[in-house]
Amino acid sequence: MLCERENLIDYRSVPLLLYANRRDLRLVDAAHEKANATVVVGGLEDAAAVDYVYARGLIYWSDVSEEAIKRTVFNQSGASAVQTVVPGLASPDGLACDWLGSKLYWTDSETNRIEVAELDGSLRKVLFWQELDQPRAIALDPERGYMYWTDWGEIPKIERAGMDGTNRSMIIDRDIYWPNGLTLDYSQEKLYWADAKHNFIHRASLDGTSREVVVKGELPHPFALTLYEDTLFWTDWNTHSIHSCRKQTGAEQRVVHSDIFSPMDIHVFSANRQNILATSLCTVKNGGCSHLCLLSPVKPFFQCACPTGVQLLEDGKTCRDGATQMLLLARRTDLRRISLDMPDFTDIILPAEDIRHAIAVDYDPWADLGVLDRHGGVKAIRRFSGWAGSGARVSGHVAGQPPDGIAVDWVRRNLYWTRHGHGPARVHAAPQAAPSRQDPDLGGPGRAARDRAGPGRRVSPPIARRITR
Repeated sequence: MLCERENLIDYRSVPLLLYANRRDLRLVDAAHEKANATVVVGGLEDAAAVDYVYARGLIYWSDVSEEAIKRTVFNQSGASAVQTVVPGLASPDGLACDWLGSKLYWTDSETNRIEVAELDGSLRKVLFWQELDQPRAIALDPERGYMYWTDWGEIPKIERAGMDGTNRSMIIDRDIYWPNGLTLDYSQEKLYWADAKHNFIHRASLDGTSREVVVKGELPHPFALTLYEDTLFWTDWNTHSIHSCRKQTGAEQRVVHSDIFSPMDIHVFSANRQNILATSLCTVKNGGCSHLCLLSPVKPFFQCACPTGVQLLEDGKTCRDGATQMLLLARRTDLRRISLDMPDFTDIILPAEDIRHAIAVDYDPWADLGVLDRHGGVKAIRRFSGWAGSGARVSGHVAGQPPDGIAVDWVRRNLYWTRHGHGPARVHAAPQAAPSRQDPDLGGPGRAARDRAGPGRRVSPPIARRITR
């Protein structure tokens, strides 16, 4: 039982509906027309898509205002703290959980990409970045290894592909305009979708054939769809309600829940929608993959994959340690890298926290990343350790008169910077090599660098050169 003040939801009631309401996520019992909705997570900015992994008690949602995917752990005592698992998105309109392979899939209608990651947001990978124009809803069929999505751009369509990014095909491309909602009937092997322009709900076989009308063009503005046994449920923007009908005929339409602030995505919240008895080779030693193990519709029914920008080695299972060629970008409030090894050229946010006003960046290939950041109103050169992976942190900084540009001499291990209006550039030794003097304006590592050099070790002095403008 879940009790929240005066609201009571009985988990034995069938079915429960989980829906996004922009400012919160809610659960409502569809069996009782006048049941009160219970707030699962409140105080949200702009929750759009929602999904869950029932066996783990995880609820995920996308927030288009905060440009992130978040999650919470939900059980009979309520929801735990909110955790951001995928930051740095643009417009994450669609979201789907792979409960069998333990992966998270989403669409982004601004970057026009479809991506995948582990359930904790790690090992993020771009699956599709070409021939997409406003992708929206996404649905998974983990037992068969397929994914489906809607696209309401210049050429509206519904597409299908393997969950590993292979075997992509367009399955619906006629009599379609604003394909919003999308859901799968696993037992009957059917695909259902709602069109907000034509105001209908149609269905077809999973390959797009045998198309049929379920509800004719009479719906005000259907947005999201879900299914439970013989009943379809959908949200409607115009009526601010959740509606239902018989999935075969469209008959017995009724209002399930009304007076919703802003109904968005919806799912039946039930273990029956996620068959945990199905098997996957990815659950056994991660399929032998060093990183991502993605389900596939063809034998051996999985494929190893690497995070965005990283190449897969010839053994088909092991990823390189990282990108061999990349670009680094300073974007005011964050730092990003773009791998040149892969054709998608996707930018990845580096896990360097508390960037306020980054204006220049360079790196030492043997150690750290340096960034010139206007931090707290004062320009400073800060250094981040472990910049190529997770857990980057500030390991030190030098501050003083405001510098304008930085450059790393990776051969002699020196750091150079320029200052506007202060004559020639000043040179300062990087922490790996103790400087012969310490710049009083920037207050470098000085003694700390000498201490790290250790007794009896010879440290080269900085190069006696000047850089002119």
